[in-house]
Amino acid sequence: MIKIKISNLLGTHKMSQKDLADKTGIRAATISTYYHETVKHIAVEHLDKLCKAFDCSISDLLEYIPDKK
Repeated sequence: MIKIKISNLLGTHKMSQKDLADKTGIRAATISTYYHETVKHIAVEHLDKLCKAFDCSISDLLEYIPDKK
C-alpha cells in the first residue's frame, strides 16, 4: 500500500487544502483526493509541484507500507 502524507504536510506547514491548490495550481478536488488518499494515480507533474510547495522530497510525500500476509 502507498500512503500519501499530504494531510501531515499540510498540518506541519499550517496550510489548508485550498492554500495548497492555490500555491501549486493543482485543482482543489484533486488535492482533496490526495488528502483523503482516494486517488488512483498521481501525475509526476503533481509530485514535482507538491515537492516544491512543501520544499521536500518524494519520500516525504509518499510511503510504501507492505501488505500484511
